[in-house]
Order: sequence, then structure tokens, then C-alpha cells
Amino acid sequence: MKTLDTINFAGKKALIRVDFNVPMDKQFNITDDARIRATIPTLKKILNDGGACILMSHLGRPLKKLKEDGTIDFEKFSLKHAVNKTSELLGVPVKFAGDCIGETAAEMASNLKAGEVMLLENLRFYKEEEKGDSAFAQKLSAYGNVYVNDAFGTAHRAHASTAVIAQFFPQSKCFGYVMAKEIANAEKLMKNAERPFTAITGGAKVSDKLLILENLINKVDNLIIGGGMAYTFLKAQGYEIGSSLCEDDRLELCLELLKKAEAKGVKLMLPFDSVVADKFAADANSKVCDNKHIEQGWMGLDIGPKAVEDYNVAIRNSKTILWNGPMGVFEMEKFENGTKQVAIAVVDATKNGAFSLIGGGDSAAAVAKFGFENEVSYVSTGGGALLEYFEGKELPGIKAINE
Repeated sequence: MKTLDTINFAGKKALIRVDFNVPMDKQFNITDDARIRATIPTLKKILNDGGACILMSHLGRPLKKLKEDGTIDFEKFSLKHAVNKTSELLGVPVKFAGDCIGETAAEMASNLKAGEVMLLENLRFYKEEEKGDSAFAQKLSAYGNVYVNDAFGTAHRAHASTAVIAQFFPQSKCFGYVMAKEIANAEKLMKNAERPFTAITGGAKVSDKLLILENLINKVDNLIIGGGMAYTFLKAQGYEIGSSLCEDDRLELCLELLKKAEAKGVKLMLPFDSVVADKFAADANSKVCDNKHIEQGWMGLDIGPKAVEDYNVAIRNSKTILWNGPMGVFEMEKFENGTKQVAIAVVDATKNGAFSLIGGGDSAAAVAKFGFENEVSYVSTGGGALLEYFEGKELPGIKAINE
């Protein structure tokens, strides 16, 4: 793997694709700086070598979320809001270019000295970024003489800054430490997993996880299903699921997955019971219910105590664990217990020597909410990218560095 450690950055300007797509409140304060923190070791290595850092990232989807008058909300989606936090975490003042291309950015990059850092404005203010436009990528490439991709969260996108740009650095491109770690951990899981190997999947829809479910059936010993997607499996088996979330067009597919799992000797585990509610709200009336007979007007919003018990036994006896997707609506306190108990079981298994990988997105948010992010083996920074990696796809951002 071509990592930072293969390059001495003395006297070089590193153009680094980072993932600073971080959540902010209405006052533009960053509410979770994990993605920025993850990149700091990469930046420090370059600066310690005697290099300079030119950072580029996207933030949100400014061209898809226009203001009411049809214009771009430059204030809401500006990366200038990430400057102070990056400076604070890095211990070096970060300069900000008010655009990612154009004269000002080019001049700032040209004048950047060893030990200095600058951040370009949001790449997605230009449609050329997501289109993977070669001319746009070439303009960006002019700022540095080494390209470093450290944005695993966008590695599954063939965008200008994540994949196309690499062709302009044929001999001087590498992965940052975040990317290298993500790839190494994903490879460990998919190619060298110690058994028993348990995958925990949740979330709303089977269709979102279809490819990963099919791929995991070939790899794991236990496949635990939770969240809204469980009810499609339950209905496929003829159970009454009340008003629970269900994809009626996926019922046959669920039956096929159950058959495949059985044929492979994989234990596909569905929840025995649920915490059901009479509406989708934090103040809903709730009760525990057997999943074979959920009454009309009631919907499953969390796994029940019996399911928690079953799942915990499987998790605690595992040597390798992949967790992607919550067990219920953990954002609401009334329906967080299933997700919390699974998190505790994963932590316990990790303490007993298991390797646990938390697959970004909601699972990472849940682990952070319950304060367990430092008690599991690895928390991925890229939900979508990790899923596509586990689906067996070649990610453009990885391929571009390896070519």
C-alpha cells in the first residue's frame, strides 16, 4: 500500500483530499469533530517532514440544497467554519482560501511555505467536482506536487478530487493514515476474520443493505438483523407486523436470503420480540410485543428484551464483529435500549479479545452517543464507502492511488 511513510515531504506541497464533511449547529459550531481529528496524524507527518499542506474537502450538498430563491447557500456550506477547529486540533494556524479554484487560491498555494497549512473552499460549490471533470481536477492539481487521499468517506465516489485528480500525480500519490487504516481494517475483516465472525446489520431498509447481506452470507457465522429491515423478513415468514416498516416488494428476496443462509450454515438471527409504539414519536405509548403478532396501529421501533438476550449471547461468543446499522430508533430515549445493549455486548466481546469494526454512519453515532468509541477496535469514518467495500466493489478513490 502506498502510504505517507513511503514519501519524504521535505520541501514539498502536499495536496490532501480530507473529509471535513462534519455536522454543525445553526451557529456553525462543529458538533462532532471526529473526521477532522482523524486526519491530524496525516497532516502532522507532512509538516514534521518539512512540507506544506493544502487541504481540500466537500461539505454537504450545496447544489442540491439551494435556498428558496434558487441560489447557493454559501454561508451554510462554507468550509471557513472548519478553520478554527482544524487550527486548534493541529496546533498550527490554518489559512483559508475563499474559493477552491481561481487566482486567489492559486496565489495562496504558490506562496505557502514549509510548515504552513491552507484550506480550500467547498469543492462542491462547483458541479464539476461531482461530475469528475478532468479540467477541474487539473486546476486543483496545480497547487501541489504530491497528492494524498485521506478521505475514506468519499472513496466510493469517482469525483474530481477523490479519483480523477490522481492521474496528474503518476509518481507522487499516496494514501493518508485514515485511508490506510480503513483499508487495513476492512481487509482484516473480509480476508482474515477469526471465527466465530458475527455481522450485525440494522437500519430501515433491506434494499439499502441487499448487496452487503448477500456478500456477508458468504463470510460470516452469524448474521444478526435489527432495525426496520427486520420487519420485512418477519412479514416474509408470514408474521403479523402491524404498522411496522416493511418493503412489500422485497418479501421474496428475504425468503431467498434466509434459504441462502441456511444452505451455507449461517445463523441468520431475527428479533423474537420488539418494543412497539402507537406512533413514531418520542412520547408514544409503548409496550413489548412478540414479533409473530404485532397489532395493527402498533409499530416496532426497537428490538425487545428477548431479542437483546439472544443477540448478546452470539456477540459475546464472537472473535470478529462487524456492526453496521442500529437496532431501533436510538435517537429517541424510549427506543434506544436495543442499540445500547448491542453496543455494550460488542464492547464486552472486544475486552475479551474480539476484533470489532463499527461501520460508520448511524452505528458510529450510536457508539459515540453511549460513550464507547474508544472501547471498540475501530470506528470507520465512512459509512457508504465501507458498505461498498464489503459489497466487494472496487472503490474509485482506492483504485486511483493503486494504479
